[in-house]
Amino acid sequence: MTVDQMIDGILEREGRYVNHPSDPGGATNWGITQRVARANGYSGSMRALPKATAREIYRDEYIRKPKFLGIAEIDPLVAEEVIDSGVNAGQKRAALWFQQSLNVLNRRAKDYRDIAEDGDIGPATLGAYRALRRKRGNLKTRQLMLKCLNGLQFSHYFNLAEGGTKFEDFMIGWVDGRIGAL
Repeated sequence: MTVDQMIDGILEREGRYVNHPSDPGGATNWGITQRVARANGYSGSMRALPKATAREIYRDEYIRKPKFLGIAEIDPLVAEEVIDSGVNAGQKRAALWFQQSLNVLNRRAKDYRDIAEDGDIGPATLGAYRALRRKRGNLKTRQLMLKCLNGLQFSHYFNLAEGGTKFEDFMIGWVDGRIGAL
């Protein structure tokens, strides 16, 4: 899977223009909020945000800047989950979930050292990921990481929606379209 294919999947899942009253992101097109579009130099109507512009914003803001390309070079399917989570729940949060998962899968640092849970995907994080793959194998590591990442993402959504908050409007879509959907 290529980065372009990952972006195509995000564009399809996110869809076109929406401006839901319960969404604090406000006007959104292709999953890009107006705030993010403006920060990336787009000044037109959000309804008219070109797909090509959204594609470039995803590549820069949601893959290059949070350093998710390093994960993609090791396992594109896990990277796709991290990138998709970053689009929907924030890049820093998705990076943190990746690091937290690595730390709880190392058997109390018997398989590799704990890494900093700082939301920065750097050499130590990627080294821990490679160590987990050496210890558990590529397929088992992918399965473990996807289960952990989906569990953390579900917990995040649940906490947002619990108690009848405005985020409950999105819970069915999140569970159906995000948790275990990739």
